[in-house]
Amino acid sequence: MRTMNSQEKVNILMVDDLPAKLLTYEVMLADLGENLIKANSGKEALEHLLKTDVAVVLMDVSMPDLDGFELAEIIRQHPRFQRTAIIFVSAVHLTDVDRLKGYQRGAVDYIAVPVVPELLRAKVSIFAELHRKTKQMEALNSELRQLSSRLIAAQDEERRRIARDLHDGLGQELSAAKMMIEGVLMEDSLHSKNEIATEAGEIVDRAIQQIRTLSHLLHPPLLEEVGLLSALRWYLDGLTDRSQIKTFLDVQPPDFPRLSPEIETAIFRIVQEALTNVFRHSEARTGWVSLVQRDGKVEIGVRDDGKGVNEDVGGLRPSRVGVGIGGMRGRARELGGEFRVRNVNPGTLVEAVIPCSKPVSHEAEARA
Repeated sequence: MRTMNSQEKVNILMVDDLPAKLLTYEVMLADLGENLIKANSGKEALEHLLKTDVAVVLMDVSMPDLDGFELAEIIRQHPRFQRTAIIFVSAVHLTDVDRLKGYQRGAVDYIAVPVVPELLRAKVSIFAELHRKTKQMEALNSELRQLSSRLIAAQDEERRRIARDLHDGLGQELSAAKMMIEGVLMEDSLHSKNEIATEAGEIVDRAIQQIRTLSHLLHPPLLEEVGLLSALRWYLDGLTDRSQIKTFLDVQPPDFPRLSPEIETAIFRIVQEALTNVFRHSEARTGWVSLVQRDGKVEIGVRDDGKGVNEDVGGLRPSRVGVGIGGMRGRARELGGEFRVRNVNPGTLVEAVIPCSKPVSHEAEARA
């Protein structure tokens, strides 16, 4: 579902059998800047409704063939128009019974003739904006459901990857060490026993290193112990060793302050996920990470010299954005920030801006 932005026009359907009155409504509502659609009969109005997403229907109560009450009842019977705002315009005095009849058939408001332009604009604009907000909310809910589904799939895939790493890497190393230790008992030569024990010890050391690496990737202890910059430098060094992608870190100011734990964690995860995408998809040889703290905000940039992304991903279209980009955007939004992805020449630039409070005092942390 496409998200309607706050500047996008909505459709307002004006229904009256008198063209002069339609022209009058058009002049009155022109300043709203919305799309105005005219219909000279109930039948023509229904044709427009079936083809167009309409936010507000402004209709005359008294029309030949199909009056406003009958038209409103037909509109409300269609599932698409259950919440479409219908405003009646009446040139005759309506009794309370007439008004009740109109509300029962789906009207949300009445305007009497002569129409006051300011009153008409105010009422129509309220319902138009309500429609716009409703569409935005529906699109965001749809995006959230899609992201949730992709997140579950990604979590399952991550569990499978960790299971493979444990089985193929750590499991194999420990199995080999076990076999060697058992072989020591069968050896008569002290020299051979020492060689086997030494090799088994080396295998155990590699297994311990794998456990540390896996643990640190899941949650780097450096992030809590010595802060964001040390954790990022450790991660970049490890990525370069594993992938042969050269990485560079630029930090401004040089004495970059400690931030709150939730902000430091969000920044680390955004950089980590962006570089994971560089490794998996970009075919890049170099990656650059920049952190700039100024004016109460942290600006994060992750750039590569790879093949770039397609326009749908760059435009953050919900149906084309993966869990990684969706997660990065979600982290930034949760902290009141912004997130962008765009192509540069060459490669891709991931940008996030996150508001940050005053730097954390290390002395205050120690006292706590």
